[in-house]
Amino acid sequence: MKKETSKKISELRRDPVTRDWIVIATGRGKRPNDFAGLKKAEIAYVSKKECPFEDPKAHGNSEPILILDRSGKEIKKDSPDWFVQVVPNKYPAFSGTAKQRHARYVGPYTVLDGTGFHEVVIMRDHDRSFDAISQAEAQSVISAYAIRFNNLSLRSTIHYVSIFHNFGKEAGASLYHPHSQIMAIPVVPPDVSKSLAGSKRYFEDHGKCVHCEMIAWEKKDGKRIVFENAYFIAFCPFVSRSAFEIRIFPKAHEPTFKNISMEEIGECAEALRNILTRISLALNKPAYNFFIHTSPIDLENEENRFYPHYHWHIEILPKTAIWAGFELGTGIEISTIEPETAAQFLRKFKT
Repeated sequence: MKKETSKKISELRRDPVTRDWIVIATGRGKRPNDFAGLKKAEIAYVSKKECPFEDPKAHGNSEPILILDRSGKEIKKDSPDWFVQVVPNKYPAFSGTAKQRHARYVGPYTVLDGTGFHEVVIMRDHDRSFDAISQAEAQSVISAYAIRFNNLSLRSTIHYVSIFHNFGKEAGASLYHPHSQIMAIPVVPPDVSKSLAGSKRYFEDHGKCVHCEMIAWEKKDGKRIVFENAYFIAFCPFVSRSAFEIRIFPKAHEPTFKNISMEEIGECAEALRNILTRISLALNKPAYNFFIHTSPIDLENEENRFYPHYHWHIEILPKTAIWAGFELGTGIEISTIEPETAAQFLRKFKT
């Protein structure tokens, strides 16, 4: 008689901020090494000669808004020593300016003009993705994010600044050349609103920042931490929405990315580069997205007094699975590896 193989029962975990449920379904048989067989990020190669970002101005892009060298120092617009250029997106999702937001109504629907800003943060080297650059170069990129965030935050109709990076076709990258994007928009995104509401609810119930509580718990437990330095901590969340999800938090409580210091920029760059390198080595250079979640923009709220419950952070999501009928029909995501196991696997790789 054949002996039955016992399978570990799946586990439902609930996020204390969003109150979303996720499923840790280790019984589906995924081991860490299984993910090393993931297909590499699919990116259609474009030669340097044809690349619109190799020489942005020569390919019809607008004059750069900001140029930094490899050390993060701002330099002249005609300098050949640039490492980061920020230019307006030629095909913006948001554009135009207005002194005030004017909503109009179409039946039961609310409509706003898509005024705002859409910028591209271009890295110099055509064939070096974020995981392959030096820490100093990564610091230059984070500096560009911070400078543009602070500038765009001053615009009266902007309520949120979104900073994100797509790598690989599966993650939405349309061009081979490494670049990030910044969108300054007139509304607060739904995911951010949900996170803000959940953080506020926890703060009102417990008198503490839920994200600070998470950081304290992760440091105490230790199982899900992947990297840590003086100012930042990176871990696979206890409630990971997908395999190998990682979040990077500043250890000090801070609601907005706007207040990041020069010293913190260096430590943030170290943490982000370290994590992306580990993901690249461990998972065969997969497609991924990373983005910054921060409190909304409010010009009357310089000290973020309306958001003491929030804590800015970076979320990194490797493309390890595709949403199917269950996920689309329920909104419940399934992760096929425990975050504890994922973190342990990532820690093995040297950066």
